[in-house]
Amino acid sequence: MRIKFVSVLCSLVGIVVSCNSFAQLDGSYDKRTPWGDPDISGMWSYASLTPLQRPQRLGDKEFYTPEEAAGIYANTQREVVDRPGDVGSYNYHWFDRGEVSADLRTSLIVDPPNGRLPITEATIAQQRDQAEYRREHPADSWLDRTNWDRCITYHGVPPVSSGYNNSYHITQNQNFVAIHVEMIHDVRIIPIDGRPQLHENIRLWNGDSRGHWEGDTLVVRTANFSKKTQHRFPSSADTVAVERFRRVSEDMIDYSFTIEDPNVYSQPWTAVRPMPRLPEYKQYEYACHEGNYAMTYILRGARAEEARAAEGSTPEN
Repeated sequence: MRIKFVSVLCSLVGIVVSCNSFAQLDGSYDKRTPWGDPDISGMWSYASLTPLQRPQRLGDKEFYTPEEAAGIYANTQREVVDRPGDVGSYNYHWFDRGEVSADLRTSLIVDPPNGRLPITEATIAQQRDQAEYRREHPADSWLDRTNWDRCITYHGVPPVSSGYNNSYHITQNQNFVAIHVEMIHDVRIIPIDGRPQLHENIRLWNGDSRGHWEGDTLVVRTANFSKKTQHRFPSSADTVAVERFRRVSEDMIDYSFTIEDPNVYSQPWTAVRPMPRLPEYKQYEYACHEGNYAMTYILRGARAEEARAAEGSTPEN
């Protein structure tokens, strides 16, 4: 009966969601490296049209219908009309936003059950203050711009997908797992040989990761984030991320992560995102700094606006 249900669901959803994550639910997949560890190497996608947290308008709705998922996907396959005065963006052929998760959930977050980030009132107030500062000081200097504007980091650890380049290239040996992410070409080297975490005084943009195997699951704990780190969700230097990678079929990794940070959240929260394999995908150098003309023009434009404002406030005006 379970197999029949999955077959019906997959036929209803069609190309919109991948059914690979339903493969080998009995845990029989057991591809190994020559030294005996589970083999999670390869190119994998963390793109998803499922939002990190459930939109408030959906209330307690936990799952999309197959028709709703198809509509969400279809909306990404059409051109967006540029706003008047907008310089425009890529056409939809350039984007790779992924699909709605195969389980049809309305959020990647599965705990808390409401699918929402359990941020504290203090965090909400802090976000409000930060947003107000950014409105008043959008480009006093490059330090007012985001880490991704500055070509430092983008999707973060753990990653939250955006419009394109949502790929992990994983390689492994007996002592390390290395994850290369295409966007701003970060390479995360994860020791799995039992060495301790770096001293808490050593802080890194993407934190310090340490991994170990729990059965067939690679568990990676990342801490020691910099106070300058910017995730695609609220965080602080004390954020701790615990990721779990388990290959369930030739073409799918079950991936989840849990975030703990009492400075930001009232409780830990967990998100689940299946990662399909990308056998034909090639990562290219993301030469961000070399092509980051936008930073120069953002700052130049801000100075021009300041000059115009100063001219308009002179006594003779």
